[in-house]
Amino acid sequence: MKEETKMTDRSYDARQAPLCAEESVAVKASFCIQTAIQHVHPDHIGVHGVRVLPHGSLDYRLPGVMDIVTHLINDTIEFYKWTLTIADKRVEKWPLMDNPLPTLAISTSYLLFLWLGPKYMKNREPFQLRKTLIVYNFSMVFLNFFIFKELFMAARAARYSYICQPVDYSDDPNEVRVAGALWWYFISKGIEYLDTVFFILRKKFNQVTFLHVYHHCTMFTLWWIGIKWVAGGQSFFGAHMNAMIHVLMYLYYGLASCGPKIQKYLWWKKYLTIIQMIQFHVTIGHTALSLYVNCDFPHWMHYSLICYAITFIILFGNFYYQTYRRQQPARRDASSSSKAGKALSNGALNGLSKAANGAVLMSSKEEKPQENSGRRKRKGRAKRD
Repeated sequence: MKEETKMTDRSYDARQAPLCAEESVAVKASFCIQTAIQHVHPDHIGVHGVRVLPHGSLDYRLPGVMDIVTHLINDTIEFYKWTLTIADKRVEKWPLMDNPLPTLAISTSYLLFLWLGPKYMKNREPFQLRKTLIVYNFSMVFLNFFIFKELFMAARAARYSYICQPVDYSDDPNEVRVAGALWWYFISKGIEYLDTVFFILRKKFNQVTFLHVYHHCTMFTLWWIGIKWVAGGQSFFGAHMNAMIHVLMYLYYGLASCGPKIQKYLWWKKYLTIIQMIQFHVTIGHTALSLYVNCDFPHWMHYSLICYAITFIILFGNFYYQTYRRQQPARRDASSSSKAGKALSNGALNGLSKAANGAVLMSSKEEKPQENSGRRKRKGRAKRD
């Protein structure tokens, strides 16, 4: 009885519950705990449950910040372990696919170079890297063409549907070929980090925009998730379309690296941006169609892809407007002013030439009557003589 009178409102002795006092069988222990919890004040029962003390009483203290953080970390780890049970077993032994740490380390190093690179190059002369850029860009052309060819041929051999194609996790040669091509696509996104490295080494800091960094960093990181869990099925569509666009893009960069003799023929740069924006619209339409037909593919990935494509449409649309549309009025004004200047100069020259011609004509007209009068006088003298 003394122990019962010493109890505070912060704990409850399970022995006070009538049913628990009568039942001592271990099988009904859970029922006893539930009965004891019913006697606890409802305001003190949180989502983290009630802690049972060693002597049988219950402690329902509210958790602190560290308890909440620890709980969230433990839940995240448990969730990740569960997702590994449904991951693609075919790719788990492939390079970079065992766990996300190498991919995250590469992306973190990339962001760190974005911060330290400009500081290192601040008081240094820019590197030219002409031969390096030629080799790099044309190598990326061949790599992306290889990825496009492998995805297209393997998907055709596996009779993929362009409307709805679930992931086949079997060891079918065509499915493994699709998974391998998607893995190379993921690797190519890591190699593309060199785009930014070359910009910084050449001190082309204006090229390192938010769009550039966002595109490169998210593509490499997010595609690790794609290869880990859905290396096939609907994933092939966006990858083989994007690989073909990158063939054209790196072909442009490779030709531009060859020098001014080739650059004058590269008038089609803005059409690359238009093609990229068309790609994002096609991606949204294709993904929405998959959701409409209830395709057997993770729906959360479909919704995430739609949101991701929308961000690219906004960013690329802003880039296109700032680069090609906004500068057109200034270019037109400059061209019109240059034409007006030429017209004025031509008009002044023409006016001077016309005035000069008029003076010559007037002088010639004035000279002719004098000459004629002289001839007449001579004729008159001759007649007199």
